[in-house]
Amino acid sequence: MFKKHTLKNGMRVLTVPSKATKAVTVLVLFKVGSRNESLKLNGASHFIEHLMFKGTKRRPTTLDISRELDGVGAEYNAFTGKDHTGYYIKISAEHTKLALDMLSDMLFHSKFDAKEMKREKGVILEELNMYRDNPMMHIEEIIEELVFCGNTLARPIGGTRESMIKMKREDVLTFKNKFYSPAKIVIGVAGCLDKGIMQMVEHYFCTADKSKKDSQKSFSDFIPTDICSNIKIDYKKTEQAQLALGFPSYGLGDKKLPALSLLSLILGGTMSSRLFTEVRERRGLAYYIRSQTESFEGAGAFVVRAGIDVARIDLAIKTILKELKKMRTAGVSSKELKRAKETVRGRLDLALEDSEALAAWFAKQELLEEKNKIPEEKLKEIYRVKVKDIKEVAQEVIKSQRLSLALIGPFKDKKRFEKILREAKL
Repeated sequence: MFKKHTLKNGMRVLTVPSKATKAVTVLVLFKVGSRNESLKLNGASHFIEHLMFKGTKRRPTTLDISRELDGVGAEYNAFTGKDHTGYYIKISAEHTKLALDMLSDMLFHSKFDAKEMKREKGVILEELNMYRDNPMMHIEEIIEELVFCGNTLARPIGGTRESMIKMKREDVLTFKNKFYSPAKIVIGVAGCLDKGIMQMVEHYFCTADKSKKDSQKSFSDFIPTDICSNIKIDYKKTEQAQLALGFPSYGLGDKKLPALSLLSLILGGTMSSRLFTEVRERRGLAYYIRSQTESFEGAGAFVVRAGIDVARIDLAIKTILKELKKMRTAGVSSKELKRAKETVRGRLDLALEDSEALAAWFAKQELLEEKNKIPEEKLKEIYRVKVKDIKEVAQEVIKSQRLSLALIGPFKDKKRFEKILREAKL
């Protein structure tokens, strides 16, 4: 289904052919994100991502880049996470060379013009304001700050207003040069692939100089600690309160992750899940409610999020805690587990129809775990999970000592919520 290649300069390339599409996605991933930044450079990875679209020697302006891609109907974008940064172009297969040429030009020949950098700071500051003013977005940052307290994982991906204003061009370029080296790059090419695809990739990406692989970690390990109560309230006059309950969980590659992902699915991953049924359908307390897992190297988080009627926030939190406690004490039924496994299979089939999803599936595994499992192997791990495994991870992860609560809404009395958490006795 896929082939792995290593270029002479150390870049790893995953090719994933698919006959079900006429498109090709080229995805280039770098193993760097906010987790790798110092406090002074918090937001640098995201800043660099923006700057890659600001012009090269051959394509001097943003318009030169966008006009060329828009002219062939391509989809293109970039993203920054806590542990990786990615750039992609999804394009008609007949224009594969353009996608490869454009990405290699942007990623290795961007100008980083001082005036453009100054101008782009203003754009990012407005982006930070947008996240701050949107409670559904901002609640994610708050719960991560609490769950990963004391670690770089707790920092916002976009940085802070202060860090962005003070960030110097020379420091940003030094940071970029450290992490944007061939040995830390993985390229995923998926879709309707030409027989000569690797010759094309080599032509455009072997121009980057070879680099040695740095085995040293650029971040400190996260070690969860027990806490009595960890609550943060962002006071805001809103009609709907945003809340998130979070626990530290398992990192990438942990053998217990499949069980936790199924637990999350049964608890709040579908419209027939326990939380959706109890909180929304039976009590009408929320419009949306969901649970989710996120994993990084050596660390992870299990989070329940919801938008709740301000007047009934106490009842909502108590109801969610009750369902969490039930998961911890009683686990799940064999019927629930069987249905969840089939849900995973169905979602995976739908997700991997797309060339972009195929490129991401293989490239992200290679970048972050340095190994690749085909979907069938991942499904085997899911289907091996037993009822007792779900209960085991529930008891390990869902604990009062590790519980954090983030709230955005018109609340000032933290003690009120401390009491609710204390009385839940997870």
